[in-house]
Amino acid sequence: MSTTSNPYRGFRFPAEIISEAVWRYHCFSLSLREVELMLAARGIEVSYETIREWGLRFGRDFANTLKRRGPKPGDKWFLDEVFIRIRGKQHYLWRAIDQNGVVLDILVQSRRNTKAAKRFFRKLLKELRYAPRVLVTDKLKSYAAAKREMKLGSEHRQCRYLNNRCEVSHQPTRQREQQMKRFKSSRQAQRFLSIHSRIHTHFQLRRHLISASEYRTARNCALAAWREVTGLAQVS
Repeated sequence: MSTTSNPYRGFRFPAEIISEAVWRYHCFSLSLREVELMLAARGIEVSYETIREWGLRFGRDFANTLKRRGPKPGDKWFLDEVFIRIRGKQHYLWRAIDQNGVVLDILVQSRRNTKAAKRFFRKLLKELRYAPRVLVTDKLKSYAAAKREMKLGSEHRQCRYLNNRCEVSHQPTRQREQQMKRFKSSRQAQRFLSIHSRIHTHFQLRRHLISASEYRTARNCALAAWREVTGLAQVS
């Protein structure tokens, strides 16, 4: 967020309420109406439709800023795709993470053939501006064909079980898909999941791998970064 202008100017509610509504919606498996109820319990009367608009207007800026502020992505990419239903039709959500569990990018497509794999590779390479040292995927042949056609020199490891960490990273999306009942269009799914993946991942600190004191330190750092990203550090 820019420190030279106030992105909240003209809004009825202050930055603290708007940013907390966006945080609760994307950090936890809550519906818009549940966030509305939680705010109402604090005496804040705001409709779920307003919260939806906040999520669209501010969520993308928050997610993009978190992405820029985050550590440099790793050189080992894990790729996977799962099907999602959009208006009753099957689509595929392509996801890439690095060895640290950081979501590199996602892409919603209607196919999972070689053309779709190449499109996802191009999106990753354009955004990250470097090729990975190692690619880890399942045994979908489209990955190997796309890598060969694009002449990527990365080592390619194809194994069902090596790719478990990327499969696990789909779980928050599955929870969201069930909570929202369905996505209305591929564009809406792409827009929402791009925001949700970045914000949700920012607060997933792999607690089972660190001690309690290390977790508290990491949690405080994540919350401090969120306050800076949303402009609350300047407000306070």
